Amino acid sequence: MTTKTWQSDVDAAELRVVHDDGSERRRLANRVEVADSELARKRGMMFRRSVPDRYAMMFPFGGVDDRKLNMLFVPFALDAVWTVNDEVSAVKRLSPWTGRGSARADVVFELSPGVADGVAVGDEVRAVEQQAEVVQ
Repeated sequence: MTTKTWQSDVDAAELRVVHDDGSERRRLANRVEVADSELARKRGMMFRRSVPDRYAMMFPFGGVDDRKLNMLFVPFALDAVWTVNDEVSAVKRLSPWTGRGSARADVVFELSPGVADGVAVGDEVRAVEQQAEVVQ
């Protein structure tokens, strides 16, 4: 079965975020919200009261560059994963209100806190369509 990486024509409700460390593949998020406009990327998780378990916000960009995150007006911790061509370039737990992070990426994922435990630089993290996903 082939795995299809996220494309703009794929319904975000059909997406899941998966992690592959080379020996095991696991699901990081069951629900994905795609921040695919400039306003959505700037707003991110601001002003929300919480984040559901196994939820991700995906920030796709048009190319690789330094991508900065801040937790201004975000009252809960998040795990952030920066990727370049689906390969993890950085992982960081961002603290509520004051957390900041930056790394080179073409896609950034914000995840429920603790979900990115075990994700390391060089691993693969990507969004895939639900029906294409094969996970243990």
